[in-house]
Amino acid sequence: MARTLIVNGTIISPTGLSAGDVLVEGETIAAIFQPGQVAALGVTADRTIDAKGKYIIPGGIDVHTHMELPFGGTEASDTFETGSNAAAWGGITTIVDMALQRYGENVQDGLATWHRKAEGNCSIDYAFHQIIGGIDEQSLKDMTYLVEHEGVTSFKLFMAYPGVFYSDDGQILRAMQTASENGAVIMMHAENGIAIDVLVAQHLARRETDPKYHSISRPSLLEGEATHRAIVLSKVAGNVPLYIVHMSAAEALDEVAQAQNEGLNVFAETCPQYLYMTLEDHLAQPGFEGAKYVCSPPIRSKHDHRHHHKDLWKGLRMNELAIVSTDHCPFCMKDQKELGMGDFSKIPNGIAGVEHRMELIYQGVVLGEISLERWVETCCTTPARMFGMYPKKGIIAPGSDADIVIWDPNSKTKIGINDKHHMNTDHSAWEGTVIDGKVDTVMSRGMIVMENDKFTGRKGHGKYVRRGLSQYLH
Repeated sequence: MARTLIVNGTIISPTGLSAGDVLVEGETIAAIFQPGQVAALGVTADRTIDAKGKYIIPGGIDVHTHMELPFGGTEASDTFETGSNAAAWGGITTIVDMALQRYGENVQDGLATWHRKAEGNCSIDYAFHQIIGGIDEQSLKDMTYLVEHEGVTSFKLFMAYPGVFYSDDGQILRAMQTASENGAVIMMHAENGIAIDVLVAQHLARRETDPKYHSISRPSLLEGEATHRAIVLSKVAGNVPLYIVHMSAAEALDEVAQAQNEGLNVFAETCPQYLYMTLEDHLAQPGFEGAKYVCSPPIRSKHDHRHHHKDLWKGLRMNELAIVSTDHCPFCMKDQKELGMGDFSKIPNGIAGVEHRMELIYQGVVLGEISLERWVETCCTTPARMFGMYPKKGIIAPGSDADIVIWDPNSKTKIGINDKHHMNTDHSAWEGTVIDGKVDTVMSRGMIVMENDKFTGRKGHGKYVRRGLSQYLH
């Protein structure tokens, strides 16, 4: 069994920083030694990595990705192979992707399709949430089957996209009641899709077709309203665990904070685009350039009545927002985003981001928005706990999987299509962004998958992770 020793680094956990040396045996972390113990005990290894001046952190976990997702007349451009490779480049060692069931389709067939797409193709470990796009007696039974037999313990519902994924309040309540019985987490895309469709039609009737109207037609008030409604339904269903995905709006954050103050099982995530991007600087770029930044919920205006960026960073500091994910859903401009030229409502919704989450949120540490410990907590440890993978994942500890990132705080990373960019898109939404830090080495279950600016992983190394129930419930 191969042994790797990582020495002289600073280990970061959610509770603090400590000097230590990490011994990896095979696929797991065997021991953590205090400085000097390795020499005193005569510990040897097949390979020793010197991490002097660098951080040793758990591998990142992105709990919201969409590889190969059919959407808007096309399909997300990253396969499980290209997407997992890009994730590894960015210090991500586990993704949780969204298996899909639409109206008229069978839930178990949908999950089986996602297994076929991923199996043998991933260079890092992977798990699945299940999208329930058609709620009926059979899909409710299937939810419990997936929890008990498939290691799928979270289900995503949509209050948006009528006619595609949308569920009405009655259907949502029934799914929540089922989750309250089987212990699953309900993940919610919280936007009032019925009202949004009216606003979209009105903009198009006025020939307001540019990409910026994607945001203007999806006001933050409608994200706040839907979040409130989802929380009320979760209370009616018996305090069912509710996780609001890709939160962009201060009004929605207010609702989550209030629910948490009441002691409810309500959690939320945000994404890097909602912490940094604005309608004016991105969606409103000249011509059709703004299409690169079309995602839902949308990028918000810096002139809105609320300071969304400031409030979301505050939410991360205060633990009102538990996790940063990416909602990685990549589309190329050519032949994909271009489907919406002349009609913003036909632009495929999604931004490629799985490669850059660890980098972008670390920049929040540099800017003083969050601490190093909070960076690790929101990107690594809490995702593992929230979705039933801890302590196998998400922590540097004996017995845990050897999913390890060595991070160099003294180097820089320039993101861009001709710089650092390994996702399968013809553009970078983060073009020209410079990060004050760098992913140095990435280890997935003991295998080095990235080092010295070279990908060393292999297709098929990644294993399916059967998840337990959330560890945040009461």
